[in-house]
Amino acid sequence: MSESSSGVNSSGSYPKLHSSHYSELPSSRFRFASWHQIEETDVRGDQLACPRVREGPAEDDHSVRNEQIFNKESRRKRRENGEQTWEERLQENWENCTELNLSYQELGDVYQLENFRRILRRLIRVERLQLMDNALYDLSSIRLPRCKSLNLHRNHLKSLAQLPKIPAIEHLCVSENNISSLAELKLLEHTPLHTLTLRHNPCEFLEDYRSRVFSYLPKLKVLDGIPKLPEDSVPPRFPESSRLCIIL
Repeated sequence: MSESSSGVNSSGSYPKLHSSHYSELPSSRFRFASWHQIEETDVRGDQLACPRVREGPAEDDHSVRNEQIFNKESRRKRRENGEQTWEERLQENWENCTELNLSYQELGDVYQLENFRRILRRLIRVERLQLMDNALYDLSSIRLPRCKSLNLHRNHLKSLAQLPKIPAIEHLCVSENNISSLAELKLLEHTPLHTLTLRHNPCEFLEDYRSRVFSYLPKLKVLDGIPKLPEDSVPPRFPESSRLCIIL
C-alpha cells in the first residue's frame, strides 16, 4: 500500500508549515482573562490555596483588552474601565477567604501589582496569609482585621510602619527585609502578638536587640524562634538612637 493511500508518513520526516499557516487555538481569546471572568465556572476564590496574579497584556497586545471575550458588550466595557460586575465579585469571593498563599508572584507588571493590591483589600476575613518574596515595600494602606498569621519573609519593607493594619495578629514574620529601626514596634503593642521573626534585618545588629524588642512588646513570647529568656527582660542600656554595633 502506498504512502498516499495509507495516509501514513513512512519517510521519517514531517511536512513543515509556514508559521503564518498556523491558526490560533480556540482558547487564545481567553489568554489574558482571569478565571473568574469565564462564564459557567463554579470555582471561587476561597477555594484556591495558591492562586497566581496574572500579568496584563504586553504593550503590543493592548488591543486584546478591547476584545469582546464573552460576547457581552456591557461586560467588556466594564473590564476596560477596570470595573467588575457583581457576579465576578461573588465568583472571586475573597471576602470569605480565611487562608491564602500569594507568595512568589513576581509582581513586575503594573497591572499585576494593582490587581494584587485589589485582592489584598478584599481579604477582610483572612486569618493566615503568606506573602513571601514579592518585593513588597509598603502595605500600610491595607487592612487585614482578622489576620492572625502573616508571613512577609523576603520583601522590601524598610519600616514596620509599612506593615498592613493587623489588629488581631499573633504570628508575624518579616525576616530578610530592610528594617533598621525597632521604634515602630510600638504600633503592635496592643495586638495579641506572641511570635515575631525579625532575623536578617539591619535592626538585628542593634545593641541589646532582644531587650529592645521585648521592651516594646512585653507580651511577646518568642523572638526569632527563641523563647523569651530572663535576660531579655533587662532594660536596654542605650537609647535606640545609638549606632549599630560594629562586628570586627
